[in-house]
Amino acid sequence: MITRRTLLTAGAATLALGALPARAALASTPVTGDLPPELAPLDALLRAFIAERDISCAQLAVAKAGRLVLARGYGSYGPAETPVQPTSLFRVASLSKQLTAAAIMRLVQEGRLRLSDSVADLLGLSLAADPRLVTVSVRRLLQHLGGWDKAAAGRDYLFSDRAIAEEFGVPLPIGMEHILRYATARPLDHDPGARYSYNNYNYLLLGRIIEKVSGQDYETYVKTKVMAPLGVSRPRLTTNAGTGEVPYLSKYRVTTVLDDSGTVVPYPYGGTNYANSDSAGGWATSAVDLVRLTRIFDGATPVLTPASVATLLARPVGGPFGSDFWYGGGWGVTPVGGGLKLMHSGSLPGAFAVLSRSHNGIALCATFNRREESGSPDFDAFHGELFNAAQAIKTWPAGDLSPQYF
Repeated sequence: MITRRTLLTAGAATLALGALPARAALASTPVTGDLPPELAPLDALLRAFIAERDISCAQLAVAKAGRLVLARGYGSYGPAETPVQPTSLFRVASLSKQLTAAAIMRLVQEGRLRLSDSVADLLGLSLAADPRLVTVSVRRLLQHLGGWDKAAAGRDYLFSDRAIAEEFGVPLPIGMEHILRYATARPLDHDPGARYSYNNYNYLLLGRIIEKVSGQDYETYVKTKVMAPLGVSRPRLTTNAGTGEVPYLSKYRVTTVLDDSGTVVPYPYGGTNYANSDSAGGWATSAVDLVRLTRIFDGATPVLTPASVATLLARPVGGPFGSDFWYGGGWGVTPVGGGLKLMHSGSLPGAFAVLSRSHNGIALCATFNRREESGSPDFDAFHGELFNAAQAIKTWPAGDLSPQYF
């Protein structure tokens, strides 16, 4: 579940074998990109974090008032020891959700969709298993108030491949249509809107709504309507092979869900079927791209108007959240200093990423090619440490690095 502290999503791996390869010491880690001296504390924090956790590939990007002021790649990979660049592609797991939320709100802004629309009506889902499904609105999906409880056994349907294949008597890999049929045939865990439960299935449904309403596939619509207006072109949906991306490391090995061979594989390359994760956690991108895309949530870009952003990030009326923290449109939201602090993390075996945008215009993103696993030091606290370190910067560099990267 997304909480005020963690803002993490994860799929579960069950078998821990072996160890991750040792890496070079902190001083010898290859680094690319730009570091103004004023932001050296942020670079030092990142470098210490990856050294302590044996992370081989990472990025850090920082923007202030819309200006890109830091862009760095850390580490190297492959037989040629290819240096990580600030523009290298990383899986970012649930940081994909902001892109999905922005795409939904763009359709609302265009008058093609209403936040009050029922997902059952939009997608033609059967109400036979639970008539309450008709009350699951687009707004409730955005806020993880749909009624599916991730804590219930097998209820994060993006990671239920074998159970779904067995129920329908189909071979692996399963498709999205199987996930929708499987989920729709089961009752909700609680009344829609009554309880917050972070669940990837909410955002899988939002992706299907985007396709149904726009008439385009999910990736095309997001690239055209969300990314292109800001000059962002590198991000793409990851593949199960991760071709063209940094390598993903995990000590977990599992039986692949990509076929029925029974082959045991590293979790990042067969433990999750990324073909079904698009709108919930399927994007591969870079830290500089994500920092640029956070500008959407200022309401000062061609993507969304200020009114649309305010609606997307608003505290749910009469919902289960308090006045000091809620989930709104792909972000954990906290009121700070007369504005909003937005934070989210993404996590799957082989991928960990953090993204924030503060009330005073500081945007931060860090990406990594492994996440916290059994026996490794804590990863969770880094998000807050990086945010606090940025807030402590007194003098910010002038200029804008964006022309070098866009």
